[in-house]
Amino acid sequence: MRLLDWAVIVFYLVWIVYDGLRRTKAANEVEGYFLANRSLPWWAAGLSVMATQMSAITLVGTTGQAYADGMRFVQFYFGLPIAMVILSLTIVPFFYRAHVYTAYEYLERRFDSRTRMLASLLFLASRSMSCGVIIAAPALILSIVLGWNLQLTVLAIGVPTAVYTMFGGVQAVAWTDVKQMAVVVSGVLAAVIALILGLPHDVSVGEALHVAGAVGRLRTIDFSFDLTQQYTFWSGTIAGLFLMLSYFGCDQSQVQRYLTAKSVDQARSSLMVSAYVKIPLQALILMMGVLVFVFYLFTAPPMLFRPDYNAKVAASPRAGEFAQLDQQFRADFEHRRQAAHAMAEAQRGGNEQLLASTRATFVDAEARVKATRTKAGAIVKDVTGDAKFNDVNYVFPTFVTTQLPMGLVGLIIAAIFAAAMSASAGEMNALATSTVIDVYRRHVRKTAPDAHYLLVSKLATGFWGLVACVVAIYATSLGSLIEVVNRFGSFFYGSLLGVFVLAIGVKRATSRGAFWGLIAGMSVVAWFAFNTSVAFLWHNLIGVTVVVVVGMLLSLTERRQAPAA
Repeated sequence: MRLLDWAVIVFYLVWIVYDGLRRTKAANEVEGYFLANRSLPWWAAGLSVMATQMSAITLVGTTGQAYADGMRFVQFYFGLPIAMVILSLTIVPFFYRAHVYTAYEYLERRFDSRTRMLASLLFLASRSMSCGVIIAAPALILSIVLGWNLQLTVLAIGVPTAVYTMFGGVQAVAWTDVKQMAVVVSGVLAAVIALILGLPHDVSVGEALHVAGAVGRLRTIDFSFDLTQQYTFWSGTIAGLFLMLSYFGCDQSQVQRYLTAKSVDQARSSLMVSAYVKIPLQALILMMGVLVFVFYLFTAPPMLFRPDYNAKVAASPRAGEFAQLDQQFRADFEHRRQAAHAMAEAQRGGNEQLLASTRATFVDAEARVKATRTKAGAIVKDVTGDAKFNDVNYVFPTFVTTQLPMGLVGLIIAAIFAAAMSASAGEMNALATSTVIDVYRRHVRKTAPDAHYLLVSKLATGFWGLVACVVAIYATSLGSLIEVVNRFGSFFYGSLLGVFVLAIGVKRATSRGAFWGLIAGMSVVAWFAFNTSVAFLWHNLIGVTVVVVVGMLLSLTERRQAPAA
């Protein structure tokens, strides 16, 4: 990190916090603070929807996921366009015309207060954990760049975000989201260009990608039907559809975004932005991860991408063994580099027999590199006691801080900050909204002036910001962050979607059926999560099915037992 990089980062942070704070004038009443007086144009609300979803995890975790596993993760989003169309025709006009602050308000109108309270508590639990993971991603970046203590780094990110969210409300969140999306996309495009320019002069992009394809990095669609596989066409299209319906239709962090639009039509248009833009942007970010893999085929990477653990091993009794593995890794890398060059040359020459031979050599060389990394990882686990050690989240930060030129490092880190702050700010604001509207105003103080509720809202935002920081410190040890955040969500989302299906789509559903159906759905999902190897995406389908089935059965039983009029 050089002076120009720091200048870029400082300028960005000052600019974004200032822009958020100056919007406090539009947040001096409850509807302005939580819903921006329903005044946002569709494109601003739409970008805010995307920004709340596309956190720094997308840049750090997804890139690392693609480095290790290729493009398969894009299947996760195959159900998204279908979900956006369904929600635009159903949930969006329904919530907008209901004039609610939160999605869970309607559950009390339809059922009772305990169903509303349970649903809002489940949202608060799931979203506070996810917000912590969102803060954890950029914390990893700064802990590498600055050598800071992780706890200090988490607070350095979470506290400023909470400050401008506390005072500016949803106005500050939405309009800073628009600016931050521009910074994020600029950073991604700059990184992709730098990666392409970083390839050897005698290897074209097409040839390099063909080499990556030999070890499955370009495999995008998997049609196998296996409930234990995380990313397949079926899990993304079917199970992913229910996740997207749950997230965009029942999660307050998303519902609140399109409730800020000027009209029902503009709210629909804001949601459709994700349907058209999300998959191409996600594919670009995944391709960036594949290009990082390609880059490190020709430029020597570290054996492991977590420098703090490397230092711990170097000071341990197994340091000599680790050093020998590092030497072996260097030899394996050089063999792989030569094999990659040979395969690229064979691809250029068009000799199919030679191409098949060089491909086999390269695949074998990649397997050797992977085996050496696995042995090194086993030593790290033994020395540090971290049984879940995984360096996938450190791949992109390492590339940024060691390979990019001055100035561009600052831009990429600013982009990561932008993604983290926009997503976490939106979630803190949604957490505060549900806390005040669903819990405090409903059960603690039902009538009070707007000034009182605004004060409580700001305190709630600060509280959830601190909770997210605590979760962030723990989340960094959980593996791929992009999977962690979706695991958290999939634990809750299917069951929440199920209770809204009962509320909106099943006229005969009763409050008793909805309440106990929701509890049954969460219980069954918890059993599957802790006792089976079923991929987490399917937990959404399991949750909604159990809630609807149990809710309907209890509702029918209740109606049959009711005395005749």
